[in-house]
Amino acid sequence: MSRAPLAESVAAARPVAHRFAGAALCGALAFGSGVALMATSGYLISRAALRPQVVALAVAITAVRAFSLARAAFRYAERLVSHDASLRLLRELRVRWFRRLEPLVPGGLPGARSGDLLSGFVADVEAVQHLYLRGFAPPLVALTVGAGTVAALAWLLPAAGFWLALGLLPAALVLPAAAAALMRTAASRRTEARAVRAAETVELLHGAPDLVAFGRVDEQLGRIGAADAALAGIARRDARTAGFTSASITLLTAAATLAVLVVGLNAAHRGALPGVLLAALALAAAAAFEAVRPLPEAARDLLTAHGAAARLGALTARPAPAADAPRPLPAPRGDLLRMRGVRARHAGSPWVLDGVDLDLRPGERVALLGPSGAGKSTLAHLLVRFRDPDEGAVTLDGHDLRDYAQDDVRRAVCLVDQHAHLFGTTIRANVALARPDAAEPEIVDALRRARVWDWVSGLPGGLDAHVGEHGARVSGGQRQRIALARAFLSGARLLVLDEPTAHLDPATARDLLTDVLRDTSGTGILLITHTPPPPGTADRVLHLRSGRLQEAGAGGEDP
Repeated sequence: MSRAPLAESVAAARPVAHRFAGAALCGALAFGSGVALMATSGYLISRAALRPQVVALAVAITAVRAFSLARAAFRYAERLVSHDASLRLLRELRVRWFRRLEPLVPGGLPGARSGDLLSGFVADVEAVQHLYLRGFAPPLVALTVGAGTVAALAWLLPAAGFWLALGLLPAALVLPAAAAALMRTAASRRTEARAVRAAETVELLHGAPDLVAFGRVDEQLGRIGAADAALAGIARRDARTAGFTSASITLLTAAATLAVLVVGLNAAHRGALPGVLLAALALAAAAAFEAVRPLPEAARDLLTAHGAAARLGALTARPAPAADAPRPLPAPRGDLLRMRGVRARHAGSPWVLDGVDLDLRPGERVALLGPSGAGKSTLAHLLVRFRDPDEGAVTLDGHDLRDYAQDDVRRAVCLVDQHAHLFGTTIRANVALARPDAAEPEIVDALRRARVWDWVSGLPGGLDAHVGEHGARVSGGQRQRIALARAFLSGARLLVLDEPTAHLDPATARDLLTDVLRDTSGTGILLITHTPPPPGTADRVLHLRSGRLQEAGAGGEDP
């Protein structure tokens, strides 16, 4: 990342910076109207106590009404503009950070749990959006209103302006700094604790059958309870800090108001200040502290935003396993997919692939066998450019995959992973994910090729039947066939099937492989599996051993 994460988040807000500036201006005018309202009200009450003619109070009465309406109008405008700016910024930040995260996902995010990403990543993005509104705007508003009030009181009575400034400075500087110091550790611990609780809850929901079967539900609930207790402890500490700062501001408000009253009484006694202005001075001084009251919370939000940006930066700072060329070649047809001398390994590990050569053409049926951990999935990821080889080259139609746009490569070469994901929607939507504009006959044809249309057509609702969350309403074989239909609908000329029979019973696995490998559409298929395909269904059978490919006979026998 070229800049610090927080600086980059600030830069992301430039398109809506004028909206945040408008919100800050409206906030300053709202607080300023509140100070003016209190001062004018104090003057009006004091002046009315002298029982003058009503016409003498007309200006003050009109001013009270005007400032009252102005405060409400500016407060409404501030909320309207600030929420609009925040939502626009949130949209920009979500897109920006997701674009940084998305290229890393195919290669995996070591150490990241689904609950962490669900809670931590989303919460951090939302925390960063408050940087302007809750972090930068309150100090600007407090500076504007506080300086304006001090200047007005100093114009009427210099001593009153001095004592008000003496009270505002610790409220605006010391208390936020103290709050930031107290919350510095808690700010990072809060997000971590929230992410741990979410991760443990997700583990409970996803692993409930196994936890129940082995009697470990109470143990998992205990972990969730411990995470929740840790989060509650942090919340209590935050509440104590907030209570301390709020009480301190209240004491400073009372002390500054009392000091202004004392010097005002002394000035009125000496004739240096009209007595009717005494209440105006005191109420204006008290109202000025409302502008600095949000500052300790703003300090906390700044810390939270800084920590969130740092975590987002750390999560997305690792280099992408694959990146598009500045000027990619036109999209390939997918006539020949070739690997030559390919070597690949994970960080700090021996070579997983060590000099692999492989060809795949449309219409070919190639089975690739190997035990778990042999590097079969790594090879599949190289073919669809989820990552690049450390040595050697993977070419498509004679050009290195790195010369094409990644999306163009994946339109020609489609991967069906062993953990094919079904979204919690209809069969139609799950298949049409490959081509959202596909017509119904095309979807039906793809399901026929995957040998699953007869089952789909017999369901209540047919194509519009829901598969449930994560495909819970369908069997493992049906899930894999729906994923295959999605791949067929994509129009890719080359398919890479990575363990499509994983978690299936032998009979279902054999039927699925037979149907797929006997497809006559002309699509090239690389079947990656750890069990031999049915006899006579593959043109070539390859074995991956010690990082190298060895060819066997068509029936799958060892070389």
